Amino acid sequence: MLILGLAAAVFFGLTPRYVEKSRNRLALGNARLEITAPVKSLHQSLLIADLHSDSLLWNRNLANKSDYGHVDIARLIEGHISLQVFSVVTKTPKDLNPHRNTDETDNITLLAIAQRWPIRTWFSLFERAIYQAEKLHRVENAVPNKFQIIKTKYDLHTYLNRRKNTPQITAGLLSLEGAHALEGKLDNLDRLFAAGFRIIGLSHFFDNELGGSAHGAKKDGITEFGRKVVKRIQELGMFVDAAHASPQLMEDIFSLSTRPVLVTHTGIQAICPLSPRNLTDKQIQQVANTGGLIGIGFWPTASCTVDITGVVRSIRYVVELVGEDHVALGSDFDGNVQVPFTAADMAQLTNSLVKAGFNQQQIGKIMGGNQIRILSNFLPNN
Repeated sequence: MLILGLAAAVFFGLTPRYVEKSRNRLALGNARLEITAPVKSLHQSLLIADLHSDSLLWNRNLANKSDYGHVDIARLIEGHISLQVFSVVTKTPKDLNPHRNTDETDNITLLAIAQRWPIRTWFSLFERAIYQAEKLHRVENAVPNKFQIIKTKYDLHTYLNRRKNTPQITAGLLSLEGAHALEGKLDNLDRLFAAGFRIIGLSHFFDNELGGSAHGAKKDGITEFGRKVVKRIQELGMFVDAAHASPQLMEDIFSLSTRPVLVTHTGIQAICPLSPRNLTDKQIQQVANTGGLIGIGFWPTASCTVDITGVVRSIRYVVELVGEDHVALGSDFDGNVQVPFTAADMAQLTNSLVKAGFNQQQIGKIMGGNQIRILSNFLPNN
């Protein structure tokens, strides 16, 4: 019994922390550059927003500052980040790879058990989504003077006004990475909306009931159920996220969209061809044609570097191709990736954009102005 007790203590107590620390790291060789007073002042004047983090997947309490991982409320505030999109992952295949995966295996079941998630989450993707939303609401309840969840235009408006006088606060918005969490039921989309979700990615690392993944076995286009989901997403005032969509699914999303399409976290094929989901020039232009945003990722297969240089090159490419109004940040913080810096050091990117010759207006839009504008215009009314 003692051996079993010790084994359980290790599995439940140490394993989750070890797994996260080994998965969400900083890339080696990324020293914190000295930032001049004018750049610090510019950074503090910006509204900064990031379109993608997977922080809710892990067992850290985001209300408390941690010494590992990439995001928590304290580090968002330290990095002067006004709004962080918190994505929810409900299933990933074993041995996932960029090119071909099926839905036959699932890493998240074991992670949910190890992290002592409620039993209802062990065998239900929908319940995993709801549970992670509940985790973010618990953070809001724990530190209401520091963090707010944004659901409506009114929420965003009042938060931004509050932030003018109290800059030491931040906000979050819920996103779903892979609509297989609907479990084939359209009604579950309304339940996710009620739980606070405002961005829905149709696919993740495998093909599902809605359509193909860029990493799937068949990489099909949209299904009839997928069409119904896209229609309902738009009726509710939510956003479709085309990150991870197969090329044909992406085409179908563009043809069905009456609202801006987001690609919350991605790379650019012309800069980095390592991943099949990095966007082509045509796809970049199609996103821009919807009035949407392209969130530039910070991880190596998005930028082909382990430092900020590839991120800046990708941003420049999008700006030169479709203009400064359609580029955003999509870090993929805490997404089982290495990144050059944590949320606390977001000023490093502002510094790099200044050094690269971007002007103050461009930097303001790239770092968060575009994201705030889209949300202000297209979030649901009260």
